[in-house]
Amino acid sequence: MTRTTFGLAMGLAVCLAVATEAAQFEVQQEADGVTVKLDGKLLTRYLIKSGTKPILWPLIGPYGDPVTRQYPMGEALPDERSDHPHQRSFWFTHGDVNGVSFWDERNQPGQIVHQEFLKVSGGDTAVVSTRNEWIALGDKKMCEDVRTLTFGTCGESVWIDFDSTVKATNGPVKFGDTKEGSFGVRVAGSMTVDTKKGGQIVNSHGLKDKEAWAKQAPWVDYHGPVNGKTVGIAILNHPSSFRFPTYWHVRTYGLFTANPFGVSDFTGGKGNGDHTLQPGESFTLCYRVLIHKGDEQEGKVAEAFEAYAKMAKP
Repeated sequence: MTRTTFGLAMGLAVCLAVATEAAQFEVQQEADGVTVKLDGKLLTRYLIKSGTKPILWPLIGPYGDPVTRQYPMGEALPDERSDHPHQRSFWFTHGDVNGVSFWDERNQPGQIVHQEFLKVSGGDTAVVSTRNEWIALGDKKMCEDVRTLTFGTCGESVWIDFDSTVKATNGPVKFGDTKEGSFGVRVAGSMTVDTKKGGQIVNSHGLKDKEAWAKQAPWVDYHGPVNGKTVGIAILNHPSSFRFPTYWHVRTYGLFTANPFGVSDFTGGKGNGDHTLQPGESFTLCYRVLIHKGDEQEGKVAEAFEAYAKMAKP
């Protein structure tokens, strides 16, 4: 048994006490991506290109409603702000890669271009693994990544493990110090703190809302109402992930990202988060997105992190 298989088995074993029967994932590969269904119902779609990057959208929560923002892939719903069109549901980019922004979609920025699917499978868990190239204006390749999204369930919660290894394949590449990054989601408009319908941000240290911004923490939870029922999205940072525990670029208007590079922005200039990869070098980021009912207590986010942290990563 490989370390990855062993770690996945440990994570699944934690859920056996609360799961009445194994969930079944179905995957269907299509020209523009992959559709992922859970027990016959749409969970999400992996789109190989939306704007300038691959994303997941829509992302369906435990009561059957989307838990990430509809705009700009569709028309903005009530409570949604039609701002920051680059914040597309569920994504991974960065705002300074050799001086090129892969974050903002204006002014001909860098693009993350899907190259191939490495694995697409369903069953008790689902896996979508891809290879992507980071291309700047003029078709200059900066680097590439292999990202693997693994989908599973724990009781009534759904988790998505996002593991990405970024490698310098075309000369040195610097991920620069900027708050504009890196992995995360834009939550549904009704869930946001600013909508004032009960939305709340809370991190593993108990810091809430604006106080959670720019802090390092093993996990952060963002919960609030969707269609009258409270749901939450937690992002957990695995201890093996590059620069664990990460800083969090999480805003009361709905942006929710983990960013290990924006040290200067987050500390008021007391440090620098630049990281340069020499040719052939790489770093790996590991996050689990937990979609759950209720707040962080009902969703058992702290317990979910403890189980996740014990999983072996390759």
